[in-house]
Amino acid sequence: MELKRSGSQPSSKGPDEWFTGNVRIDPLFAAAEPSRVSAALVTFEPGARTAWHTHPLGQRLIVTAGCGWVKCADGPKREIRAGDVVVCPPGERHWHGATAKTAMSHIAIQEALNGKVVDWMEKVTDEDYLAPATPDNGRS
Repeated sequence: MELKRSGSQPSSKGPDEWFTGNVRIDPLFAAAEPSRVSAALVTFEPGARTAWHTHPLGQRLIVTAGCGWVKCADGPKREIRAGDVVVCPPGERHWHGATAKTAMSHIAIQEALNGKVVDWMEKVTDEDYLAPATPDNGRS
């Protein structure tokens, strides 16, 4: 058994190539053979978000604090809040982040395929980011 103490791993700034705005990444655990699963706690300041991306084996997001948005390429922008779980299927093009006025944190869990967990694409434009969310705010 291994115990990783809170605060024992250094935080890092989300790279500008993959994120817009202020994003902090706190590693939780790396994949350890034979497992291919890793996780991190990601905190987005208001207005911060990922670039468009996909995951070869999908991703799970567990929202731990605040309020944010998530959008798939072929779906509406939806509001996410603490306690929500987002399931992104393999290969689904999407982005996620804080709302324009509220910070959001989530645990991101993903599995590697041939050592790769994500394929990054172009950044989300301000126009797309600020487009209205679904009328029910995705709370279905």
